[in-house]
Amino acid sequence: EGNSGLYVRGGGPDQNLILLDEAVVYNAAHLFGFFSVFNADAIKDINIIKGGMPAEYGGRLSSVLDITMKDGNNKKYEVDGGIGLLSSRLTIQGPIQKEKSSFIVSGRRTYIDVLSKPFIPKDSPSYGSGYYFYDLTTKVNYRISDKDRLYLSGYFGRDVFNFANTDNGIGIKIPWGNATTSLRWNHLFTDKLFMNTSLIFSDFRFEFNIAQSEFELKIFSGINDWNTKVDFLYQPSQRHTVKFGTNYIYHEFSPGNATGKSGDVVFEPDQIYKLYSNEGALYLSDDFEVSDVLKVHAGLRYSSFQHSGYISFRDYIKNDFTRSDDNYRHIEPRLSFRYQLTPTSSFKGAYTQNYQYIHLASTSSVTLPTDLWIPSSAGIEPKFADQYAIGYFKNLNDNMYETSIEAYYKEMTNLIEYKEGVLPEDNTNTSNDDAFAFGNGDSYGIELLLKKNKGKTTGWIGYTLSKTTLFFDDVNNGDPFPAKYDRRHDLEMTATHKLSDKWSFSSVFVYGTGNAITLPNERYAIGENIYTEFTSRNGFRMEPYHRLDISATYTPQKKKKFQSSWNFSIYNVYSRKNPYFIYFALEPNDGEEGSLVEGNVTPKAYQVSIFPILPSVTWNFNF
Repeated sequence: EGNSGLYVRGGGPDQNLILLDEAVVYNAAHLFGFFSVFNADAIKDINIIKGGMPAEYGGRLSSVLDITMKDGNNKKYEVDGGIGLLSSRLTIQGPIQKEKSSFIVSGRRTYIDVLSKPFIPKDSPSYGSGYYFYDLTTKVNYRISDKDRLYLSGYFGRDVFNFANTDNGIGIKIPWGNATTSLRWNHLFTDKLFMNTSLIFSDFRFEFNIAQSEFELKIFSGINDWNTKVDFLYQPSQRHTVKFGTNYIYHEFSPGNATGKSGDVVFEPDQIYKLYSNEGALYLSDDFEVSDVLKVHAGLRYSSFQHSGYISFRDYIKNDFTRSDDNYRHIEPRLSFRYQLTPTSSFKGAYTQNYQYIHLASTSSVTLPTDLWIPSSAGIEPKFADQYAIGYFKNLNDNMYETSIEAYYKEMTNLIEYKEGVLPEDNTNTSNDDAFAFGNGDSYGIELLLKKNKGKTTGWIGYTLSKTTLFFDDVNNGDPFPAKYDRRHDLEMTATHKLSDKWSFSSVFVYGTGNAITLPNERYAIGENIYTEFTSRNGFRMEPYHRLDISATYTPQKKKKFQSSWNFSIYNVYSRKNPYFIYFALEPNDGEEGSLVEGNVTPKAYQVSIFPILPSVTWNFNF
């Protein structure tokens, strides 16, 4: 519920490489996961890799989500859009110079803030509160010659939450979001040799602004990347493809900064606290068909990482600029194969080793934009994983059905967690060594899939049985404990039925084991001091998450140049109250005020849910 992260084969949300036209996207959701940051109207292709990661990808342990934007129609102008109850979108594309260059511009915005405003009385203390998001996706391309082509693409998106309380004069504004830019040059040397050169910028930023009377405070964090990469593809024959290349990333981390004002007194540091890192890689991979039934992918990736700048906030305060002596360098082998058993069945296997040099620090049971990205350094070693996977794949009834069963095992080393009793804000007063504990983990599971591709009714059923366990000497008394993203059972079912040329129906059902979280076990008072004892790390399971969504689409008879459709949908049909987080409150035993010191209160747990049943209507159009 309200989770914007992806969890793949026991990995956390920071272990997934999410790319939009080769630019890294650090926060992949709007409205806490209710909307994707990727506008479907602007997407050309999506490639998901969760096992057997090729050598051209690196820097993450679990998976790759590689998204390519549309280039834009280079023959005619098109307009696509949709007007709904919660959001609207508009996409315009067309030629700049026919058959030579084109563009696409796509934008979205929710208007929850606008729709809710009339229902909030003007004399209400919360008048002026609201939430909205917007994003803009753009791309242009130019064909220089038959062998050269340029692409320039960009994305900018923001979530904004506003809260106002006129009773005490408090105003809060919390914006966060991504920005990316990619400039690519494609060159064809020969029919067998191709090159892609890219200059890429990625940015993620979170802000918290609060103002009351003459007091103002701004807290912000984020990460910027400047990336240069060159990739080559050499294909000496139809059965043999070689890829090789290099890339360099300059990371700039802002793990937590603050500015403020109180009356005429202004607090603004002379220099923003930042961390800097250099990450590079070389890779070589070879795809070749050993025989008519055996295809092999073999690759090597050489990665390096150097942290430079202040090692910790303490060094920053002392102005003790240091450069880490620990320059990390590693070789990452990649190997996978596919053996064709019959024309409709195959057996696959893969082994990959991946290193990850940047980390997401979080104490929350869910992924939030407040989580901090930090680099490996002298005190924080890079994490790495070895993953083994095997699978059997079978198509049935003239490829009407696809079936598969895969098993995996993953060993993870140098994982980080905040030490017990340490909060993220404490990291500004301690070194990284003091704030974090380091340990290992393993994950294993079985994935089943049944997919129907043909007929009036299509869809798929996917089920995963898995277990992820962590081992930290300095956490949970050294005893093993489940990862907060351990999900024993994960089930997803989708179905689409085309009733006629005008009507189609679809449904989605998801079920997952609840998150593992740490809860307070008891709270007691000694004198005037209150102390809290906690259960074992991640020793409590929240209620399972499950939800059913349904939709119906009506498409009127198509006119010559104008096409439209109506989509009627219901999110969370039976209004399941899925847990977002749990909090505790002290309830007086006699119905009146009490205190823990006096012993006349009882702690009670309360569950917070976000999304109830949400019906929606959207009018889509194209011309």
